[in-house]
Amino acid sequence: MTDKPAEPLWPAGSATGIGSLPGADIAEAVKFTLGELPDLPYLPELPARGPGADMIGRSAGLLVELPVEIYAGRWRVAASPGRELRRAYDLRERDLDQLTEQADGFTGTLKVQSAGPWTLAANIELALGEALVSDHGAARDLAESLAEGLKAHVADVQRRVPGARVLLQLDEPSLPAVLAGRVRTASTLHTYRSVAPSTVRDTLASVIGAAGVPVVVHCCAPDTPLALLREAGAAALALDLDLVGTGAEKLDAVGELIDAGLGLFAGVARTTPPGNGTSPNGAALAERVRRLWRDLGFADELMARRVVVTPSCGLARATPAYAQAVLKACREAGRRLVEQ
Repeated sequence: MTDKPAEPLWPAGSATGIGSLPGADIAEAVKFTLGELPDLPYLPELPARGPGADMIGRSAGLLVELPVEIYAGRWRVAASPGRELRRAYDLRERDLDQLTEQADGFTGTLKVQSAGPWTLAANIELALGEALVSDHGAARDLAESLAEGLKAHVADVQRRVPGARVLLQLDEPSLPAVLAGRVRTASTLHTYRSVAPSTVRDTLASVIGAAGVPVVVHCCAPDTPLALLREAGAAALALDLDLVGTGAEKLDAVGELIDAGLGLFAGVARTTPPGNGTSPNGAALAERVRRLWRDLGFADELMARRVVVTPSCGLARATPAYAQAVLKACREAGRRLVEQ
């Protein structure tokens, strides 16, 4: 395999979180991420605040001229913005106000997150009750709406924190199910037909291109379509290394990403404590990354520049103490990769 130089998107040895944290105090959460992850902080998500703070509702609040509402416990397309959507707008404004205040003077890379177009299409329903993914025209309209909203959101963050370089993360946990035709219908008795890989790729590419900033795609599934995401224009992929596996085919696919110049957000830290209650260990996390890197066959000096150490997924279900321990361990692991 050959190394290709790439413009650094973050400092060598960086660590960051995937997105969610426990609790409901956004001021404390923003302070926490800026303090614990100075090389690559992120705007945290607090789903414990309820509807509008969950991944789907928060991201749907970015859609332009495509209002949604909660009906029977699920988000669906609405005729006009309702209470839940107005709450999502309000929560986002509070989040950005805190970021503006606490990141004053910040210079460096700052990450923000949103659900991607296919996860939204699989989890938002049309007015008649079926998911948008069932209607390719509706899914296309959603992607266009999201692209416009993300472009405006990124511009807003850049305006509020003018010294920051914004990095956008698209969360696509439903993407493999969309490709494989495993998304359940409203009755749960059937599944929607699969979406062609070319359609999935082109839709993602349009959203990534519209953002105007580098995009990380996060997918915590064992069958993440790595080549497709690379072809769609992702600058980096965020993966749970335990789900990537150690088979030759999987390792080759990850190696192709690195060879193509992409970054790897290596999810190596558990999001909940193990049965014995032990805390995550930075040295052990760094060694996990080194083992993967040795298996891939790349030069050691490339590792600290291309890899960002992260938890395996969001930390919303962790205790505050454990979430802090995880991110501290990830930060230590990143530093150890530089020392190596």
